[in-house]
Amino acid sequence: MNKATFALGATVVLWASAFPAIRAGLDGYGPFGLSFLRLAVASAALLAAAPFLGVRLPRAKDLPLIAVCGLTGMTAYQLLLNWGEVRVPAGTASLLVATAPVFSAVLAAAFLGERLGVRKIAGSVVALGGSALIALSGGDVGYSTAAWVLLAAALVQATYHFGSKPLLRRYSGLEVACYAMWTGTLFSLPLAPAAFHDLASAPPAADAAVLFLGLLPSALGFVLWGYGVARNTVTTATAALYLVPVVALAVAYVWLGEVPGPAELAGGVVSIGGVALIGLRRRSRPEVRQGLLTRVRRG
Repeated sequence: MNKATFALGATVVLWASAFPAIRAGLDGYGPFGLSFLRLAVASAALLAAAPFLGVRLPRAKDLPLIAVCGLTGMTAYQLLLNWGEVRVPAGTASLLVATAPVFSAVLAAAFLGERLGVRKIAGSVVALGGSALIALSGGDVGYSTAAWVLLAAALVQATYHFGSKPLLRRYSGLEVACYAMWTGTLFSLPLAPAAFHDLASAPPAADAAVLFLGLLPSALGFVLWGYGVARNTVTTATAALYLVPVVALAVAYVWLGEVPGPAELAGGVVSIGGVALIGLRRRSRPEVRQGLLTRVRRG
């Protein structure tokens, strides 16, 4: 296994473990306080490491777009994810958030003029149908509301990926993650009083979960992701993220003893299948011809 593949695998494990860690953190902190503290810890760690990682200062003209990425991908995403996990189990939450590529495809079609095509439309319908099955499987209004909130978290995460595309032409993936994390922390400053209020009474296990979330899935996770993406194709890197819900379900079972119901699992399988359908790339005719020639030569 080369270093880039190891980095992607480690990122999958770290990002998957964030879902049960959030549930652990919510035992001592509310969604607001947990959101601020996670971003603050991650920002401090990245700020300390930035000079050693070669992170440059952004250009002034890019600050508005960086602000949009920080507000959506960090501040809003953390708030919605934490709020949703108050009622929805960690593994199930990971299945719902995994629908982010659906919203990315829709945004690209709406603002970049990219064609959805029959395959992407079908994949989107299938993925959202699976998410609806999950949302309706809880049997109560609170669970369903939280499930739709998690889908909103997937939407703002997709907005972050969509908005960061122009920035990635001028900056590294690590630099974009640092800029977004720092601006997202600034936008979350109004949540600081809630964090300090909870800090006085939170149990040690919740404090440990906050440090874990900030240092590992957020700070280290983005560093590893930037390293892996820089040394792999986008298709390979994105495909690795399909494993996040699988790992999250396993970690949630070991850490929290969570066992999703049959309807939740069925909805998750349907959703991931739809997302995978969106991510499939049909080879062009030259690629197909080259593949046939290769087979003939090998034969």
